[in-house]
Amino acid sequence: MALLTNAVKGTQDVLPQDSYKNRFVEQTLAEIAGNYGFREIRTPVFEHTELFNRSVGDTTDVVQKEMYTFMDKGERSITLRPEGTAGAVRAFLEHGLFNEALPQKVFYLTSCYRYEKPQAGRLREFHQFGVECFGAESPAADAEVIALANEIFGFLGVKGLELQINSIGCPTCRAKYQEALKAYFESKKGDLCATCLSRLDRNPMRILDCKSPVCSGIAKDAPVVLDYLCDDCKDHFEKLKKYLDTMNIAYKINPTIVRGLDYYTKTVFEFVATGIGAQGTVCGGGRYDGLCEELGGNHIPALGFGLGLERLMLVLEAQGIKLPEDQKCNLYVAPAGEAASLYAAGLVNDLRAGGMFALFDVSDRGIKAQMKYANKIGAEYVVVIGDNELESGTAKLKNMESGEEMEVKLETLADDFADIAIQQSVSKLSDEFGDVDMSNIDLNSLFGGNL
Repeated sequence: MALLTNAVKGTQDVLPQDSYKNRFVEQTLAEIAGNYGFREIRTPVFEHTELFNRSVGDTTDVVQKEMYTFMDKGERSITLRPEGTAGAVRAFLEHGLFNEALPQKVFYLTSCYRYEKPQAGRLREFHQFGVECFGAESPAADAEVIALANEIFGFLGVKGLELQINSIGCPTCRAKYQEALKAYFESKKGDLCATCLSRLDRNPMRILDCKSPVCSGIAKDAPVVLDYLCDDCKDHFEKLKKYLDTMNIAYKINPTIVRGLDYYTKTVFEFVATGIGAQGTVCGGGRYDGLCEELGGNHIPALGFGLGLERLMLVLEAQGIKLPEDQKCNLYVAPAGEAASLYAAGLVNDLRAGGMFALFDVSDRGIKAQMKYANKIGAEYVVVIGDNELESGTAKLKNMESGEEMEVKLETLADDFADIAIQQSVSKLSDEFGDVDMSNIDLNSLFGGNL
């Protein structure tokens, strides 16, 4: 029996010493998406099961094997979301966003759930950043969405990613391709796994996505979808490549990409990395022009992508990419005695109101223990306040990095601290690099954006 103090298999905790990295990445994703006109949408963690059956596809691994589905107390079938697109489309239709100015662009940072074998970069509870663009059918929109993902990786300094693109056509030309695939796999059906045999009549393209070594080996010689595209789909794909060339975004055509969900049409793409374990696809997406109609709405062209945050963090770690450090305590106030503790409480309250990260002792420790604590948490400055300091109205402000001390007035410390610390930082820069031009310094950045 598992201990109550053990996390459920396939889930993980992000502890404070690491969570600031996730927060920085998430803020970066949101800011870059905002520059492209995407605004945040938040949808429920669970939906009616039918939503995913109809959108994701009942022949996919997600629906057949991986969804967390249960009956609620009202005898309704409910499923924890396995991906973000279906919920976003449902919200788009339910709230009539198609009546707003098009295209409508949304992004989300959300948790998703799939019951599968946990491994590197793949968890049962994972987190996804995704964007969805509704109401744009031009290949320029495809290129823009790809450019957004590409800019994210470039900003974070990720190396060695390869953009792979493909077109899986529209329902018209894909029907001919499905016939060719079925004929090919019929001749190999004796070697296919049970799951692929069930897909053979209903959706043979799903066989191309099978992870079985035998089935994937057979699929290597299967007909290629690009040979069956209609003129409209060919034109769309050719124009996409021209837009990517204009944007100087390198790509590789991979005719085996079909993506794991049934709603895709025309453009599909993946950003693939190596060196993070079994799962190399960090970001994947494409068009789903028929999904709004499939879910009961009008025909509205749409596209988007999903980016796995856990996989992205693995890539950043594997490549040794340094993210900004967590915010440090600007000033730690070490009181000695009850009167000093009361004064310290008021002082840090004023400092925080001024945008400072300030702490004081709340554990009734001695000064020596407090200094050890301040050093351990990386406090930049410490001021010790006791009866003598309260009586004189002055105290010693210590720079914990240099050891330098200076006398300060307690009455004005909350107002003066930022200026004092800035002057000491500028003095340090001058010692290292000579005279410093203050006009070129972002003072706010000296204190982690606290000013």
